[in-house]
Amino acid sequence: MATPLKEIYDENFLRSFGQKIVDVYPGFDIDCFVRNVMDESWHSLELKQRIRKIAVSLGDGLPDRYEEALDILMVVHERCRGFPYLILPDFVEVFGQADAHWERSMKALALFTQGSSAEFAVRPFLLRKPERMMRQMLEWASHPNEHVRRLASEGCRPRLPWGQALPMFKRDPSPILPVLERLKADLSLYVRKSVANNLNDIAKDNPGVVLEVARRWMGMHPHTDWIVRHGLRTLVRKGDPAALALFGYELPAEAANIAVHASIAAAPSEISIGDVCELAYELQIREGSPVKIRIEYGIDFVKSGGRTSRKLFLLSDKTVHGGAHLVGTRMHRWADLSTRRHYPGEHRIVLLVNGQEAAHTTILLSAGDKAD
Repeated sequence: MATPLKEIYDENFLRSFGQKIVDVYPGFDIDCFVRNVMDESWHSLELKQRIRKIAVSLGDGLPDRYEEALDILMVVHERCRGFPYLILPDFVEVFGQADAHWERSMKALALFTQGSSAEFAVRPFLLRKPERMMRQMLEWASHPNEHVRRLASEGCRPRLPWGQALPMFKRDPSPILPVLERLKADLSLYVRKSVANNLNDIAKDNPGVVLEVARRWMGMHPHTDWIVRHGLRTLVRKGDPAALALFGYELPAEAANIAVHASIAAAPSEISIGDVCELAYELQIREGSPVKIRIEYGIDFVKSGGRTSRKLFLLSDKTVHGGAHLVGTRMHRWADLSTRRHYPGEHRIVLLVNGQEAAHTTILLSAGDKAD
């Protein structure tokens, strides 16, 4: 079993980080810092709780004045790169939200995001002062550093995974759009991925807004076309007629007639959690002109309470000639992931063509040797 990500914050890491601080601020007490962090509650804390615990403990060991403490961390930052150093922007989130600290905090977040990411730390600022913070995000969208430009988009995603939701942007995403406009042809793929993910978030609550943006952006630039394609992925998967039409797919009303024959089978049909099964599919496309098709399989995963939740997996996305005979296989692993836990029960597996069910089968998943 993989080591939980939270275990990166062990005593060796804390002491190494503490030494970096001592090199800049000799008054920092490493032993006290480690004791404060790894107290009796430590082992029960999850990843983000551990990040917060370290940030709060930093506040206990650094000078009381926020400005002085921040100056130290901004120097230490030069030796702090990678995911573990989310603790630095988290320090700003904890101690730097007062209006008097605004400018210093913004400067620090722009600096710290270049070594890790401030995408989570900016969200409380957005929730408190959305208009002021979005002006800052728009300014960051023109920053010469790609990490800061990405922060401008990633930080205001309405549904950022692991981050606080931004309900005001779920209701009305219009304040986000000027930032995305500025980044729609960014040279950095790192930034473009964030713009696409932001659009995909918006589409879950305001599909019409994203479709209007997509129509304006299509054909402007290859980078922008890539963003549009990835930003509309959820709408395409759902078989949204306007999204499908934008990319030249057969519309849902006609999609049921694309295949004159379709089948999907799973072998074995009875497996245990952690096993692998083979999915085999077959499609006989109708005669006639070429057709653009997106082939996916979906699994209605059984959840803990007995309900189901569908997850889609792409098999093929291409234009095929009329009368084509398509066959393929895919191995699917039923092991637990950090984002999905499996539960025993009958799982329905569907074959979808342009968002429409064309065939289905089932497998019976059992717990096997897995402890519940």
